[in-house]
Amino acid sequence: MNEDIPQYGMRFTAGAHSARHVRRIVRCCLILWKLRELTDAVELAVTELLANVVRHVPGGRCGLLILRHPQGVRVEVSDGSADLPVPQQAGPRDESGRGLALLDAVVDKWGVDLGDGDAPGKTVWFEVARMAGPPDLTDHE
Repeated sequence: MNEDIPQYGMRFTAGAHSARHVRRIVRCCLILWKLRELTDAVELAVTELLANVVRHVPGGRCGLLILRHPQGVRVEVSDGSADLPVPQQAGPRDESGRGLALLDAVVDKWGVDLGDGDAPGKTVWFEVARMAGPPDLTDHE
């Protein structure tokens, strides 16, 4: 880990109430890093990733890493399963299957990095950037 980049990380077993606790942690980090405007998107995205861990990773062991970048924030959720997330077509009455579509809709970019022989599994990550402010109209030539 790069000590120069503000970050928060933890390992835990994801369960039915984990997303609520992790959302609080994410919110606190974003407020501390003066990124409050990213809270809704980041909380929704991390909730979807944790729901996938609960549903698809035996034992629910995972790691969370939140990294502050000059342009915004990056969140990584790692687990020991090498099964890649697969976007699904959810029907109007389906209660699941929309997580990756939601993720894609609320973040700027996301992806999956596979582990290696020393650290099997995968890391699903996403980035949310700050909105650029209005153009500075006081700079005239």
